[in-house]
Amino acid sequence: MNNNSYEVVIIGGGVCGAALLYVLSNYTNVKRIALIEKEADIALVNSFTNSNSQTLHFGDIETNYTLAKAEKVKAGASLVKNYLLTKDPHQEIYTKYHKMVLGVGKEQEQLKTRYQQFKTLFPDLKLLERAEIASKEPKVLLNRPEDQEIIALYTDEGYTVDFNRLAKSFVANALENTETTIDLLFNTKVKQISKQAGEYQLKTSDQTITSKVIMVAAGAHSLLFAKSLGYGLNYALLSVAGSFYFAPQFLNGKVYTVQQEKLPFAAIHGDPEVHDRAIARFGPTAKVLPMLERHHYGSIIEYFQTAGLSLKALLSFAKILSDPIIFKYIALNFVYDFPIIGKRLFIKEVSKIIPSVKLTDLTYAKGYGGVRPQVVNLNTQALEMGEAKITGDRIIFNITPSPGASTCLQNALEDTTKLIDFLGSGYRFERQQFLDDLSVNSEQLLTPNS
Repeated sequence: MNNNSYEVVIIGGGVCGAALLYVLSNYTNVKRIALIEKEADIALVNSFTNSNSQTLHFGDIETNYTLAKAEKVKAGASLVKNYLLTKDPHQEIYTKYHKMVLGVGKEQEQLKTRYQQFKTLFPDLKLLERAEIASKEPKVLLNRPEDQEIIALYTDEGYTVDFNRLAKSFVANALENTETTIDLLFNTKVKQISKQAGEYQLKTSDQTITSKVIMVAAGAHSLLFAKSLGYGLNYALLSVAGSFYFAPQFLNGKVYTVQQEKLPFAAIHGDPEVHDRAIARFGPTAKVLPMLERHHYGSIIEYFQTAGLSLKALLSFAKILSDPIIFKYIALNFVYDFPIIGKRLFIKEVSKIIPSVKLTDLTYAKGYGGVRPQVVNLNTQALEMGEAKITGDRIIFNITPSPGASTCLQNALEDTTKLIDFLGSGYRFERQQFLDDLSVNSEQLLTPNS
């Protein structure tokens, strides 16, 4: 192989691409890997600290998760948790808090039913009454009407994660394997992918690279690459941008509200900042933007290239957005970002968690928030929930809305298995060693911050 030739090329240096690099370097015999990132460093887009809700999702208090989905998400998130417990003993990447989801009024029955269904999968899950909620989160009960009935599902197992630092940790650990050549190509944009003589050719801004197999882990851009090669033609994207508001230290841990039925978007919740518990972050809001990347207006053209302007795409968007519940939700969330009026509307959501909150307590988190691509199936004219993956001829495209970061190592496990299969005879993946290394029983090593 020459210097521009690789066995595996990873396009996208977010936390998912970095996790795959870590697994390939440490648990396979692949010798030449390139990671291509259009930004100047690792994890500066959706994996950046400001661009996501900094939550390691398990499915215990996320009320939009079914039991089946929670089982899968818990398995994936547990790999990340165990990586953090073994590789980050000084908690530079994460902070551990308790977390709860509040059930007010008729929502109580929903949480009681959920508790019975989920308590076996999550043995640490508890059902808290009013007095117990007050002991954990005093501000949640302050100024709340005495006659308002409230319960909560609660667990100590809450992790707030700096996914930018997690991605950098994956890369640093990958580079420790000196037997593998790893080239990190930053400030490099892939302009075209093509197949020639049994290999892939990638034309970048300054060179042409060849590779036996390719992993595209470029978020919303992954579908754009897929369509350029004839894959995923029956998909479009509904790009949903999330924003946040800051407040003083109202919370000791994560506090969620019950998910609204039929909505694929996260319910409003409050979290202490991962590196500064004196700041509470509330959100995310969710507004639809015709962009593949937040705050990058050049991606508007790319969005329409991805979505297409076909009649089928336009009819699909119209059908989804004409649903009264979805339309009302998106319209209201769009206004949340407006000066003055946005905060006055958003405070109603925050007051569900902190009844004593005042307008002067909230500050719009300018520059925070990323884009989560919700996949639209043009054949069914419906949203497809969860992560989306398209597998082609020796190439994989990952389009990962939430909880993609939480399950990044599980995705890496699945993708490594496929990539090694693509490479064929002579290549191996030490899958069991990977699982053994991240299955330590470390739950008792740390307790939630007091």
